[in-house]
Formats: sequence, structure tokens, C-alpha cells
Amino acid sequence: MLLNKFKTPTERAIQIAEKEKTKRKSKKITQKELSNRTGISLASIKRFEQTGEISFVSLLKIADVLNETDAFDELFNTRNYHSIQEIIDENR
Repeated sequence: MLLNKFKTPTERAIQIAEKEKTKRKSKKITQKELSNRTGISLASIKRFEQTGEISFVSLLKIADVLNETDAFDELFNTRNYHSIQEIIDENR
């Protein structure tokens, strides 16, 4: 998990795209069907799966179809620490 802290934004985007592709295929949804269900162009779906590049709103639409929107609820949450020990424990 520590190595994830050193990934570039592009590397993270590609990793997310790979996870999306795996999830899409496990649900037996084609790129064309995903395009139709999200309203995102087929070209944009293909570009996302190849490069990781997509608009945030489009990513949310894809996550909705794949039932993965809960992951976005955790973005930018601030954790309130009550002690230094909690910070140390979290980083282990």
C-alpha cells in the first residue's frame, strides 16, 4: 500500500481504468453497451480504457452503471485524529 503513495496521477488513472475494464467485463457489459447506458461516446470509453483519460462526470456515470459510486463518497474525507498514536497506527 505504501507504494501507491508514489504513483503519478497518470499511473493512478490507468490503474482505475484497468479496474473499470475488469469490472465491466465481469458484468458482461460491452464498451458499446456501456456507452449507450452512460451517454458517453464509444470513443471516450475506448480512450479511457486505453489511457485512463476521461472527465470526472463521465467517470461518475460509469461508476453508477457498474455500481461503484460508493467509492467516491470517501474522496477528500478529512479524518479527525485524537492522538499522535492514531496517526502513527494509520501509517503502518
